[in-house]
Amino acid sequence: MSKLPNTGTTIFSVMSALAAENKAINLSQGFPDYDCSDELKAMVNEAMQQGHNQYAPMPGLMPLRTTIAAKINALYQQEVNPDTEITITPGGTYAIFTAIATCIHPGDEVIIFEPAYDSYIPNVLVNGGKPVLIPLSFPDYRIDWATVRSKITPRTRMIMLNTPHNPTGSILQENDIQELEKLVAEFDLLVLSDEVYEHLIFDGALHHSILRYPAIYRNSFVTFSFGKVFHNTGWKMGYCVAPERLMQEYRKVHQYLCFSVNTPMQYGLARFLETPSHYLELPAFYQEKRDYFLSLLKDTRFTPLSSKGSYFQLVKYDRISDEGDKAFATRITKEFGVATIPISAFYQDGKDDRVIRLCFAKKKTTLEEAAARLARI
Repeated sequence: MSKLPNTGTTIFSVMSALAAENKAINLSQGFPDYDCSDELKAMVNEAMQQGHNQYAPMPGLMPLRTTIAAKINALYQQEVNPDTEITITPGGTYAIFTAIATCIHPGDEVIIFEPAYDSYIPNVLVNGGKPVLIPLSFPDYRIDWATVRSKITPRTRMIMLNTPHNPTGSILQENDIQELEKLVAEFDLLVLSDEVYEHLIFDGALHHSILRYPAIYRNSFVTFSFGKVFHNTGWKMGYCVAPERLMQEYRKVHQYLCFSVNTPMQYGLARFLETPSHYLELPAFYQEKRDYFLSLLKDTRFTPLSSKGSYFQLVKYDRISDEGDKAFATRITKEFGVATIPISAFYQDGKDDRVIRLCFAKKKTTLEEAAARLARI
């Protein structure tokens, strides 16, 4: 019997396959069409040539965990113990699943905000939990904290957050942190914070990482992705940060899911992180892409929504069509050669605000050609 009877192929796979079939520009799936750093690749290759090709320690190489801890301290003024509070994982999605598998028992309720990244709800269901779905306020995609409070029951175990947010590009603000802190203290909630786009934040805004806030962090798992920020999503490298008592339980599960993670890549990343500019320059790098893409979209009939972080841009198409977003996204892939993601796919009930998601982590030439095609719609 299926544990996920209502789950099929993800919308990302569907739209990417449709893009390939129609030779369309793929702005649907969230990955760059440019390569990662030659310096980083050389560091990984050097580790391979030096013979670092066997199992790494279960929590991850200590040099990598040490550089992560130093980065956290520099960015968020939070001291974490690299020995007991950081675990290297095969990607951010894995890190999220493992946190849920660690804490969620059958019948436990988990608050999830929609539109939600597609792994969240299946992760909860396959572990016997009950997703409690709360829509973000359209069109700015903010959290209604009064609604959150009204949904908390004695079975509420965890609240899941994502900032910068996929698919909307929204970010947590100071008032969100204040409201979250109240609820965590009052109801002893666990927090799972997905921060894989931590360095992709724009216009000088502050990234309100849960790691900044000790009162929340002591009840939290915070997950990150090297692939998302260093342009190598195919490496599937990430990590989880949590206080020692939670990380002890996390590692009990982790050791039987994958045990350890790619060794030479850990050596390469440890060295790469020793140069802070490799991540401190990322906000400007991606903001330039966002701003350039927005300038190109001015020649189209699409209406951009606010993108404060991530490498996604949402657009409304109400001046073009009254089709549902899945039909519209499918049609423009086939007829105009640009693949996008319909936002209704991120809602369990298919809520359709006539909005699609575009990924701007692309070369300038790719964005220019995509915009030229979109301008013909």
